[in-house]
Amino acid sequence: MSSRQGSARARRHLRVRKRSVGTTGRPRLAVYRSNRQIYAQIIDDSAGRTLAAASSLSGAEGPDPKARAKSVGLRLAAQAKEAGVERVTFDRGGFQYHGRVQAVAEGAREGGLEF
Repeated sequence: MSSRQGSARARRHLRVRKRSVGTTGRPRLAVYRSNRQIYAQIIDDSAGRTLAAASSLSGAEGPDPKARAKSVGLRLAAQAKEAGVERVTFDRGGFQYHGRVQAVAEGAREGGLEF
């Protein structure tokens, strides 16, 4: 990845984060997508702690990357339910809402999280 691409994503991420702040009542679902893996966590920014986390490294099932991303969303939603979280705000991390990032969101919605 060139520095130009990295800085563009960083600018987009800052623009998204201006409006997406996780509170105790509505924490932030943050997604990070690398070339091979996808990571998602639910963060309470006011307390500064992570409430739930899941990634494709920890046993995501599926024949293709989008299916594995969806299973990450489903597992994250299950962990969030255990932590008592039902409503979240979505932080796409400067990534386009498409493909694997969208699959994580769809899996989390199927698992019962409300955006």
